[in-house]
Amino acid sequence: MDSGFFAYLQQLELMAFFSGYPLLYAIILLMAGNQSSKNKVRDRVVPLLPFSYALVGTLYFGLQLKNLYPDYSFENIKLSMQLPWLVGWGLLSTLFWIPVLARKPVWSLAHSLIFFFFLTRDLFIHAFQSSADKNVVRNDMKIYTDSILLNLGSLFLVTLISMLIAHLKKHERSPRI
Repeated sequence: MDSGFFAYLQQLELMAFFSGYPLLYAIILLMAGNQSSKNKVRDRVVPLLPFSYALVGTLYFGLQLKNLYPDYSFENIKLSMQLPWLVGWGLLSTLFWIPVLARKPVWSLAHSLIFFFFLTRDLFIHAFQSSADKNVVRNDMKIYTDSILLNLGSLFLVTLISMLIAHLKKHERSPRI
């Protein structure tokens, strides 16, 4: 098969993991901006956004390891990566586990906009070219929906774990009778 096809599949794979994050980020910030002074969304969820993004990046890294199994040689990695710079950029999302990088949630947004660009590019091409393939936009929309769900699930899981840790710390400090 053509290497262009495999590059397109790898691009869809990257979009499936990372392109839904900007919309989730925007929705969370909108919710945080519309809350009262005791803003639970802003105080609890917004700081967790980079960790949620890092979890998605970790899942992507796991998929790459699964796809390379059992041959993790440099030659096999080189042959299987059609878009090495883009894959490398996607793998950099795992750096948001580092608290220093996670302090600025806007950095995770900036990181994910690279992948959101592919969706907007395909929509732009479809809107202004009559010869554009409708299946490309249909694939992009399915992938984008899956990405939003994956990122939402990741944020839910990270929030749940954070609340559990806070609950355990609270009960650890309370005096036992």
